[in-house]
Amino acid sequence: MNPTPILTFHQIAPEPPKGTGYRSLSVAPPDFASRMGFLKTLGWRGLSMTALLPYLRGEAHGKVFGITFDDGYLNNLTHAVPVLQQLGFSSTCYVVSAMLGQTNSWDRHNGVPPSELMAQQHLQQWLAAGQEIGAHTRHHVRLPTLDAATCQDEIAGCKTELEQITGAPVHHFCYPYGEYTAGHVAQVAQAGYASATTTQRGRCQSPDSLLELPRVPVLRRTSRPLLWWKLASNYEDRRRA
Repeated sequence: MNPTPILTFHQIAPEPPKGTGYRSLSVAPPDFASRMGFLKTLGWRGLSMTALLPYLRGEAHGKVFGITFDDGYLNNLTHAVPVLQQLGFSSTCYVVSAMLGQTNSWDRHNGVPPSELMAQQHLQQWLAAGQEIGAHTRHHVRLPTLDAATCQDEIAGCKTELEQITGAPVHHFCYPYGEYTAGHVAQVAQAGYASATTTQRGRCQSPDSLLELPRVPVLRRTSRPLLWWKLASNYEDRRRA
């Protein structure tokens, strides 16, 4: 099986001021459109996690990559969806279910300005646009710092809340901060998720567990040639811990 890349995005928003925490995680809207259009021109197709599953399982083959957005920012809906629709791409946005309509308060201590998260009506718009919603815990927690019962509530409860809110199935999970243990993987499986993504760098290979999938970060200064190199070569694979 050819390696399958899963791209990671956070905010699709104008460049934050110098000195802003996690500044590299904001990709300017024109840059996002340019990069996605570039990959489309090269014959690549961006897919949601559900659409990507047959490729991850080795059941299908093609020039495809996954598109994921972490945290559920409103600017994903505003700036990314029109581009994805125009190109015929789909994506998965990992949402923090108990914080809909609020801000990324978990980043405050890192000097990140508050940014609005999608509310219930925005999730419906996201789904209506042909995109997919995944789970990112209820409160964007550090799972290894919590007891097993609380982790279970955060992992399984997020799925339940999002399905109740949207009426759509939630099959995919993302570990906040990329922090997890074997016990959390077991809880994700028990909750019924079909896949889970990490912050481990690399393209997905055939031996990878579907509940511990690596991803390819796309940052503010990731140029179009570098993005292609990340997808088409072992550039990211060599950075896997």
